[in-house]
Amino acid sequence: MSQVKPFETEVQRLLEIVIHSLYSNQEVFLRELVSNASDASEKRRFKQLTQGDGQVAADDLVINIKADNEAKTLTIQDRGIGMTEEELIKNLGTIAHSGTKQLLESIKEQKDKSPEMIGQFGVGFYSAFMVADKVEVLTRSSIEGSTGYRWTSDGVTGYEITEDDNAEIGCTIILHLKEDTQEFSEKARIDELLKRYSNFIGFPIELNEERINQVEAIWLQSKSSLKEEDYQEFYKFIAHTHTDARAYLHFSADAPLSINTLLFLPEENPEQFGMSQMKPGVSLYCKKVLIDAEPANLLPDWLRFLRGVVDCEDLPLNISRETLQDHGLIQKLNKLVTKRVIKFLEKIKKDDIEKYDAFYSSFQRFLKEGIATSFDHKESLIGLMRFETTMTEPGQLSHFAEVIDRQTSEQQEKKKLYYLTGTSRDSVENSPFLEAFKQKGIEVVFFTDAIDEYLLDNIHEYAGCQLISAATGDVEVEADQSKSKLAKAKAEDLVTWLSKSLKDLVGEVNISERLVGSPVAAYPGKDSPTPQIKSMMKAMGQPVPESKVDFEINTSHALIKGLYEVKESNPKLAKLLAKDLLNSALLSADLLEKPQEAATQWQANLHEVIKTVK
Repeated sequence: MSQVKPFETEVQRLLEIVIHSLYSNQEVFLRELVSNASDASEKRRFKQLTQGDGQVAADDLVINIKADNEAKTLTIQDRGIGMTEEELIKNLGTIAHSGTKQLLESIKEQKDKSPEMIGQFGVGFYSAFMVADKVEVLTRSSIEGSTGYRWTSDGVTGYEITEDDNAEIGCTIILHLKEDTQEFSEKARIDELLKRYSNFIGFPIELNEERINQVEAIWLQSKSSLKEEDYQEFYKFIAHTHTDARAYLHFSADAPLSINTLLFLPEENPEQFGMSQMKPGVSLYCKKVLIDAEPANLLPDWLRFLRGVVDCEDLPLNISRETLQDHGLIQKLNKLVTKRVIKFLEKIKKDDIEKYDAFYSSFQRFLKEGIATSFDHKESLIGLMRFETTMTEPGQLSHFAEVIDRQTSEQQEKKKLYYLTGTSRDSVENSPFLEAFKQKGIEVVFFTDAIDEYLLDNIHEYAGCQLISAATGDVEVEADQSKSKLAKAKAEDLVTWLSKSLKDLVGEVNISERLVGSPVAAYPGKDSPTPQIKSMMKAMGQPVPESKVDFEINTSHALIKGLYEVKESNPKLAKLLAKDLLNSALLSADLLEKPQEAATQWQANLHEVIKTVK
């Protein structure tokens, strides 16, 4: 007995879209068909539990795949629920029809026994026609006494259904591959695809009688059932590495989304050694089926160093499983998982500071990138920063909360946190800008990473405290001067003279209230880029604007008093000395752009001083 049925016009048009336009990558057909086989197997297992179907043991629910390079065919066989003739017509004769929805509705009162349903059978099946010009389906329902059938179609004209006594319970799909897709009849190619897309399917998958999916989806297991070595072995598998992870985060949530997540902190950061930017390392799954190995928006870009799995049961997929229908859901996932990761890092910092500092040493750039780009998590990420300060020993790190705790009650009332940037601790620790702070016992934070200058442009406060650079001209910290100062009239006269003598090099010249032991200090003028910002602009090929520094003089210092006297007696020599003082201030502030040229100038000026003395 045979039935030949044409596809309806609407079905033909939908089928053409599925085959030619819907999927961006041909190879996902295998993921779809294996997912369907898993669905069918899960339905039969559920039937055994609820209706006592004892025709097959649970261990026999194997998905068998055969790649036949000689016949140019690929066969996917399951021993699942199978189909009757009516179900064949409904499931394979109508695009987007699925028995899964009806089954779930019928068992919604039995949540504890509800089987895991992955795909939408009627659609995923038709992805087979992307690679095959003929598809055969042999099936027999698990209902006792059912007849076996063979369904055949070219995916264009329609389909034919005939009775077939050789059909076994379950479903066997035979793909007769097109000329340009015969790579899918090669065992090695199918092996690679199964391990990429279907490695964590809950039923054994055998390819040419060889077991493929050996690694379990441990993210769905309870934490109490797993050991440290289970996590580390799984990490090595998914991260393709031989090293252990630094730490791992394993959690489940039912609201606002039903997710199971397992994330790892790697030991090494390849970007730290000048390698190209890492790709996202957290894969997106839906009930153990890979949806996207490198989902771009699942997590913010600054978390690309993470490795692991996010498995979301609520994932609404379009008929291709390649593009999410609801982008808002991905945003919810992003927010939920990111918050948990930040709390995880905060816990490590609280419980094991040495472990956290080792992580921070390698991965701090990612957190700083997050501060600059992630407004929602900015405050939390600032709290994760680590740095040295004027009150910590070299190599000893601190964070802003500790700095605030160490402040006096008077300092806490002012709600200010001071920092200083530079290329190293030595360069900032000896800065003249710290003199008043040290004298007053006010802690100053050191930032010495190359990107810190850019980063701090994006940080204006933390915990209600304003962040202020100790190197700016408007810092309200005055030093207690024990030495007599140059008389006010003389000081103002010297400022006027310096402004005129150095007009091509400096913007403003001011009398300093914060210098103690240094004669002068220099800092970038208002709206002028810092050296670090200039370097970044040069590296990115951007034009660097011309800029001048502002100059401060300590009128209680002997050199400044002496400069005034020399200005009166030998203006030419005084101008040379003024340039030398400016260059020394620029050197201390890491602002000296041409040190070799300055050194040559210092030598020339020294000769002039010697001549004058003689």
